[in-house]
Amino acid sequence: MDLAEIWRVMRRRWYVLLPGLLLTAALITGLYLLVPVEYRSQSTVSLLNSDKATVPFDGNPFLSTQASLTGMADGLARNLNSDDSKADLKAHGPGGLYEAKIADNALGPFMWLSVTGTDPAAVLEADKFFTAYAEKRLREFQAQQSVAPDAMIRMVTIVPPQKPEAQTKTRLQYLVMAGALGFVLSLVATFFVEARRRKADKPGRRGPVAGDPEPPANPGPDDLGSALDPTATMALKVLPSSAFRSKAPR
Repeated sequence: MDLAEIWRVMRRRWYVLLPGLLLTAALITGLYLLVPVEYRSQSTVSLLNSDKATVPFDGNPFLSTQASLTGMADGLARNLNSDDSKADLKAHGPGGLYEAKIADNALGPFMWLSVTGTDPAAVLEADKFFTAYAEKRLREFQAQQSVAPDAMIRMVTIVPPQKPEAQTKTRLQYLVMAGALGFVLSLVATFFVEARRRKADKPGRRGPVAGDPEPPANPGPDDLGSALDPTATMALKVLPSSAFRSKAPR
C-alpha cells in the first residue's frame, strides 16, 4: 500500500478518522490545561576549609582546598536528600521538590541546591530556605561528631538562588505522546473499517439463500464429484446392453 492508497482510504473513511482526530485534539487540550508548568530555581554553594586549616595560607580558605572536602560535599548531599531531611523541609519549608547534588564537572567541593514547583515566587523562597538549611545541616552534622568550632568545615554561597525558569520539557513530552497515540489509534480504526468493508464487498462471499438445496448429510461419490465440479448440471447413467436386447422386436 503506497501513500496514494493511504490517502484514498483516509478520504473515503473520513467519518471514522475525523472523530478520532477531534478526540485527540480534546485530549491534548485537556493535558495542556491540567498539567501545570513547573519552575526551577538553583543555587551553587561550596565547602571551605576550617579557620584552623587556613592559618598556613594567611586565612585564605580558597588556597587550602582538600580532597576530603569533596567527600564531605557528597555526604552532605546524601544527607539533604534523605527521607528525614525531606520530611523536615516539608514541615518547615515553603514547599516544593528539593534536590542536592554535586555540581557537574566540578573541580572542587561545589554543590547544586535546587527546588522545583509550580509557583515561581514560592520556588525562589524555597531555594533560599534550602540554601540556609544546607548550611545548618552541615554544622549539625559536625557537631554530632564533636568537632571544635574553629575546626568545622564551612559553606559559602557561590551563586545565590536564581530566578525560577519554566521546565517545559516534561509537559511537551506528554503532549507529543498524547498526540501521536491519538493519531495512530485513529488510523488503526480507519483501516479496520476499510478492511471490514472490503471483506464484505468481496465477490463470492455470501450466506445461504432461501430455496438453495441443502447439502446431503452423508455425501456419496456422485455428490462429492458434483461438489467438486461446479459446471456439472446432470449425471449420465449408462444402461447395460441386455436392456436394449430385451426390448428389440422378434
